[in-house]
Amino acid sequence: MQGKIIELVMHGIVLLTAFPVHECAHALAAHWMGDDTAKNQGRITLNPLRHLDLFGTVFMLLAGFGWAKPVPINPNNFKNRKVGMAVSSLAGPLSNLLMSYISIVVFKLLAYNSGGNSYVDALAKVFWYAAILNLGLAVFNLLPVPPLDGSRIFNLVLPEKIYFKVMRYENIIFGILFAAIWLGFLDRPLAFLQQRAYVLMNLLSAWVDILMISR
Repeated sequence: MQGKIIELVMHGIVLLTAFPVHECAHALAAHWMGDDTAKNQGRITLNPLRHLDLFGTVFMLLAGFGWAKPVPINPNNFKNRKVGMAVSSLAGPLSNLLMSYISIVVFKLLAYNSGGNSYVDALAKVFWYAAILNLGLAVFNLLPVPPLDGSRIFNLVLPEKIYFKVMRYENIIFGILFAAIWLGFLDRPLAFLQQRAYVLMNLLSAWVDILMISR
């Protein structure tokens, strides 16, 4: 029971932090690239209420898989449609990778300095969960499958005609993707990718281990 409550709380934290940061990053990158569609709709903000989707929120809380409202982007406002879409799409997962890295660093600092304090240990666990969930969100969104961010990035190596033909079936593909996740078909591949990404994050934050151990 306690584990379920902790899981629910962590999913709520993701909704209030990782999702808004992810969507805000999309909107901000699009603005920098010349498209103010999202900015004009008030999406350059960390206010969760501007980004959360009702059904995506419910699924995230109950199943650990959810989504936010897609940031509206008009590729015609970019000087280069392909590059603009790729950069604005990449900004979301990169923001979650950054949050994951910061969370791992804070987790290690707290863990090394807890001194057995149960409150500090509990706080450290929160940051560890935040690191894992942000990492999972980034890895998932980088899959080259519409409507995920990775599909927009993959557009760089695809002819526009083919890409936009595929995008016509985005809703159908999303339905298939959702079913695959719900039935567990993607559990192993995603777990493998997430584990590899965590190894990299752990390596990049090794300076904390060296600093703490050498005190």
